[in-house]
Amino acid sequence: MRALLFVLSLIVSTWASPQERDIVRVNRSQVVFLSTAPLETITASNDRVKGVLDRSDRSFAVQVPVVEFVGFNAPLQREHFNENYMVSRDWPNAVFTGRIIEAVDLLAPGTYTVRAKGTLTIRGVPQERIVACTVDVDADGVRVRSSFEVSVADHGIRIPRVVQQKVAAVVKVDLDLRFAP
Repeated sequence: MRALLFVLSLIVSTWASPQERDIVRVNRSQVVFLSTAPLETITASNDRVKGVLDRSDRSFAVQVPVVEFVGFNAPLQREHFNENYMVSRDWPNAVFTGRIIEAVDLLAPGTYTVRAKGTLTIRGVPQERIVACTVDVDADGVRVRSSFEVSVADHGIRIPRVVQQKVAAVVKVDLDLRFAP
């Protein structure tokens, strides 16, 4: 809920003072997760991410609709992901809100190595995170790329003993987001 309020406040702030803000929105996205366990590798991707980035103060909010992940090894795997692990009917979105720590000018063309500090909320469980990112700024907007790991236990996801050899306790996440006006 906090994340939704944050996103709404960013949008409302653009109406209130557009000359003071430079808001860009996600117009292309790719989020991929990889679970590598001894007996099975599971990968899925999502290109339905929504988000905003305020280039004036480097704050952001990104929302990933959980049910939009595709590419599992089998339809039953996707069903278990949504029903048993992510419980997407109760927590339909994963959300990351925060701010880029480094004082980079997100209007100046170039490539920057930065850290995004904020709250990653999965299954309604918030965790403070600092995530390393590569940011490319050009005339068309801002591209953000990152790769990081998420411990499923940190977000209340329990892996039953019977599938512990098939589902990793730590999942790798790769993201590539393009923000444009």
